[in-house]
Amino acid sequence: MPTISEILATMEYGPAPESESLARDWLARGPFGHFINGAFTAPGALFDTTNPARGEVLAQVTQGTAQDIDAAVASARAAFPAWVGLPGHARARHLYAIARQIQKRERLFAVLEALDNGKALREARDVDIPLAVRHFYHHAGWAELLAEEFPGQRPHGVCGQIIPWNFPLLMLAWKIAPALAAGNTVVLKPAEYTPLTALLFAEICTEAGLPAGVVNIVTGDGATGAALVAHPGVDKIAFTGSTKVGREIRRATAGTAKALTLELGGKSPVLVFADADLDAAVEGVVDAVWFNQGEVCCAGARLLVAEAVAAPFAAKLRARMEGLRVGDPLDKSTDIGAIVHPRQLARIRDLIAQGVAAGGELHEGRAPDGCFCPPALMLGVSPANPCFTEEIFGPVATLTTFRTPEEAVELANNTRYGLAASIWSENLTVAMDMAAHIRAGVIWINATNLFDANAPFGGMRESGFGREGARAGIVAYLRPLGVAAPHDGPAPLVALPQPVAIAGIDRTHKLYIGGAQKRADSGQSYSVRKGDMLAGHAPLGSRKDIRNAVEAAYKASGWARMSGHARAQVLYFLGETLAARAAALEEFAPRPEVEAAISRAFYYAAWADKHDGRVHDTQSGHITLALQEPFGVMGLICPEESPLLACLSLVLPAIALGNRVVAVCAQSNPLPALELAQVLACCDVPGGVVNLVSGPKADLAQTLAAHEDVAALWCAAPELLAMAERESAANLKPVWAVPDGLGQGRDFLAAAVQIKTVWVPYGA
Repeated sequence: MPTISEILATMEYGPAPESESLARDWLARGPFGHFINGAFTAPGALFDTTNPARGEVLAQVTQGTAQDIDAAVASARAAFPAWVGLPGHARARHLYAIARQIQKRERLFAVLEALDNGKALREARDVDIPLAVRHFYHHAGWAELLAEEFPGQRPHGVCGQIIPWNFPLLMLAWKIAPALAAGNTVVLKPAEYTPLTALLFAEICTEAGLPAGVVNIVTGDGATGAALVAHPGVDKIAFTGSTKVGREIRRATAGTAKALTLELGGKSPVLVFADADLDAAVEGVVDAVWFNQGEVCCAGARLLVAEAVAAPFAAKLRARMEGLRVGDPLDKSTDIGAIVHPRQLARIRDLIAQGVAAGGELHEGRAPDGCFCPPALMLGVSPANPCFTEEIFGPVATLTTFRTPEEAVELANNTRYGLAASIWSENLTVAMDMAAHIRAGVIWINATNLFDANAPFGGMRESGFGREGARAGIVAYLRPLGVAAPHDGPAPLVALPQPVAIAGIDRTHKLYIGGAQKRADSGQSYSVRKGDMLAGHAPLGSRKDIRNAVEAAYKASGWARMSGHARAQVLYFLGETLAARAAALEEFAPRPEVEAAISRAFYYAAWADKHDGRVHDTQSGHITLALQEPFGVMGLICPEESPLLACLSLVLPAIALGNRVVAVCAQSNPLPALELAQVLACCDVPGGVVNLVSGPKADLAQTLAAHEDVAALWCAAPELLAMAERESAANLKPVWAVPDGLGQGRDFLAAAVQIKTVWVPYGA
C-alpha cells in the first residue's frame, strides 16, 4: 500500500473497482433462450458471449433460427391490433414504466454492459444508461401526443430491428422506444457479441407490465438477422451497422414494400482552425476518438488541423493521449476499456499497419496485454492513406493539415460517408459557414458526440438514410393512412414508323437538358399514338442522355443557395408562364389537367419559403438546429397517367426546396411533359435545374437509380420500384415510393429534404 506522500508525488489513481456480484447473480440464470410472446423460450443451440477484457465466458445464449423468427413475428403480429388500439395515453404509461424500471436497475445495466461489451463502466453509467432512459421518457411523450400531432398517420405494423454491439442498450432504446410510441410491435435482434442487456431489458418489459408479444427479442448471428430482414410478415426494417450489410439489406428488401431506415458507418472529420481554443479542441478529440474505445460510428477519426497550429495541437494531443488509462472496464478510473472481440482488434491492427505502410507516423499510448488497444495518433496522413479513408472502429485518429477553409471543406467531404463532423473555431461565422458546406447529417460546433432523444441523428450518402430521435425519428415509424393510387404500366415503345397519320402539323420534340432542347444521343425517336392517330414523335433517350442530364443538374448547384423567397418568385413566374401558354398546352393535355398544373406551380411556390426546420430543446448550453437541406440532384420516375400534371407534381416540390432534378417522363405519351421545354425556356428557372428525358422508361430509370451522383430517387412507377430500390444500393440513395403521382402536399416536401442537425453553443 503506497503512503500518502508517495501518492501525492505520483498522483496515480488507485484501484476503484465496481462490484459485479449482482450482475453475476443475474448471469447465473442462464443459459438464455429468446424472449417471445412475453416469456423466455427454452434454450436451443447455444453460443458463448464473452467478457473481452478477461476472455472469459459470461453466459450462453441461443442461436436464433428461421423458425424462431417465425414465432417472434407471429407473436408481434398477434399483439399488434390490441397494442395499436390502445389510446396514446395507455402506451405512454407503458413507456414511462419502462423508463422507470431501467432507472431502478441502472447500476445492474451499467455493469452488465461493461462486462459484455468491454466499455468503461464510467461511460456506461454516465452516458449509455441515462440516454436510454431519456429515450423512453421522450417517446412516452410522443405516444401521448401522437393522435394530435400526426393525424392521418398509422404505424407500419411489425418492425424488425437489428442493432450493433458498440452501444447495445442505447441502440435498443433508439429503436424500440419510437416504434412502441407509434403503435408498432417489434422483433429485435441484438448483436451476436453483446446480447445480454437486451435480455435483461426483456425482463424489465415483463416487470413494467408490457403486453405479451409487443416486444420480442431473438438472439443470434448474421443469419438470424438475415431471416428477420427476409421475413414476409415484417413491415419495416430498422438497421444500425456497417455500410456493407446496409447495402445487402437494401437489396434484400427491394420490392417488398418494407419501410427501411439505415444508420450506417462513418468517417467523421474534426476541423480545428487556427483561432480555436486548442485545449478545448484536444478534450473534444478525446471524446470524439477515444470515447467507447473508438467503437463509435460517428467517431471523429479524421483530424483536419490548420497548418499554423498543427505542431502545438499535435503536441498537446500526444501529451493528453499518453495520460489516458486503458484497462479493466469495471475500474471507475479507466478511460478506455477493452475492444469488443479479438476479431475486431485484429482488424484495427491490420488497418494501422496499412496506414504506417502508406507513410503514416504512428504514436501510441499504453495498454495492457489482451483484447486492449492503446489510443493512437497517426501524423502525416494523406487523403489516400487507408487510415484516412476506411472506418477503423477503434481508438485511432489521423492528423492531416489544411491551409484555407476551402481546403478544409474539400478534405472533410473527401469520403463516401456523411454521418457527422465537429468544427472548432472561436469565430462562429467561420464555423457556421463550414457547417453549411460539410456533407454530414450531424454537425457539432466546439463540441462533439452530443446526443439527445430530441435531436435527429442520421447520415447522408453511404452513412445511410432516415433519422432517429425527435419528430423525424417518430415519423420514421409511421406511414400515411391512404391507399396507393392504381397505376397503368407504359404502352410498348415502338421505334419503327407506324401506319397511322399524324394529327395536325408535325412538331419536333427534344429532350430538355441543361436549359436547352437536345436531340437524343441515339439520334432516334419513337411514335406516340393518340387513338388511331399519330400524336407525334418523342426522342429515344439513352444511358448517355441520363449521364448528360445528371451532369447538367450537378452543375446547377447555385439553385440550392438561393433563398426560399427567390425560388418562390421563380415558381410563381413559372405558374404565370404556364397560364399564358395554356392554350398551346391544351393541344397535348386536356384543359382540367393544364389548370391543375398551373395550380400546382402556385401551390409549391407558396411552400418554397415556408417548409422550415426546427429548433430542438436538448441539452443546456446548446441550441440544436434541425435544418431542412435539399438532397442535391434527384431522380424522378414519372407515372403514365396525366403526363403533364404527373411530371410537374414530382418536379415542383423537389425544386421548390432547392433540388435539381432529372425526370424520366411517361413512356406512353411524354409529349406534354416535353412541351414544358417551351415554358421553362420563357421563365427564370436556371438551366440544369429541370432536365426531362423520354424513352425506354425501365432502362432510363435503371441508369438513374444506379447513378452515383444522384442523391435521392422518387419512383411513381410501381412496376419499376423493386429494380429502383435494388439499384439504389450502389450509393445508398433513399428511394421514395410515391403513393400518388398526381398528388400534392407535405409528404412530397418531406421527401425532398434531408435533415442536418447542427449543435451550436448557446447560453452556457
